[in-house]
Amino acid sequence: MRIESFLEQSPVFQVSRVARRMEAAMNGLLAAEGVNLLEALVLAALFFEKRGAVKPSYLAETFQTTRGNVSHCVSSLEAKGLVKRQIDAEDARGVQLVLQPLGRRRAVRVMGILDRTQRELEQRLGAGEVTGMLEQLAAVAAVCEGWVTRG
Repeated sequence: MRIESFLEQSPVFQVSRVARRMEAAMNGLLAAEGVNLLEALVLAALFFEKRGAVKPSYLAETFQTTRGNVSHCVSSLEAKGLVKRQIDAEDARGVQLVLQPLGRRRAVRVMGILDRTQRELEQRLGAGEVTGMLEQLAAVAAVCEGWVTRG
């Protein structure tokens, strides 16, 4: 089909396609831990940040997703007994997220999976190439952000 030739030459489509494939592959790897990629990233964020410092709005901004996506993700993690929402002591309108003991153990395991996938990419492609790719993706993102501000 003619569209296939266009899509093969479209950086926007190719980046989107690779992102979907990577997310699907990561979700497959993380399924053994009972989480998807966003849930794994939330667990990692809660593990690394100071207890009580992570709020859903911070996660939405950091992961560049909607508050609704984060809310669904947190509800899922809460139902699995991995995280707990607590009222913010400084602002009763806000919520803080806290890792439960089971969540802490799961966070360590999913971070191991994330680390292994990064090491494999660096081994197969080369660490310098991965760094260069990330720099190029950042440059592409900056160009795309310019489209929105001009828009």
